[in-house]
Amino acid sequence: MSITAATFLIYIVAVVLITVLVARTLSKNGALFLIDGFAGNEPLARSVNHLLVVGFYLINLGFALFQLDSHKSIQTLDRAIVFLSKNIGLVMLIVGAMHMFNLYIIGRYRSEQMRIMEKKAVRDTSA
Repeated sequence: MSITAATFLIYIVAVVLITVLVARTLSKNGALFLIDGFAGNEPLARSVNHLLVVGFYLINLGFALFQLDSHKSIQTLDRAIVFLSKNIGLVMLIVGAMHMFNLYIIGRYRSEQMRIMEKKAVRDTSA
């Protein structure tokens, strides 16, 4: 097996492991955040959680595989380490950015829901 093939194989295995571990962690630990963000609507929160995991897998793995360049030849161990660190690092940055974006959107949705509930409560008490 060539250094290039071995490097690409290590990259794919590393990205898949990172993606699966992060997706499981986010799904498990984000469930309560989603339930709260969707005002206690557990079926909706579970559904959104599942959709986020599927989207996470598709985007992350799709991007990671897209990064592979079949025309690139890696001749030395030094170049293999540089390739792996740059590409895995980029994937991790994208994973982090996706996570922060999701938190931002869910937080905004939660704030809007809280505002609506407060207005409703004020209306109900003044009636």
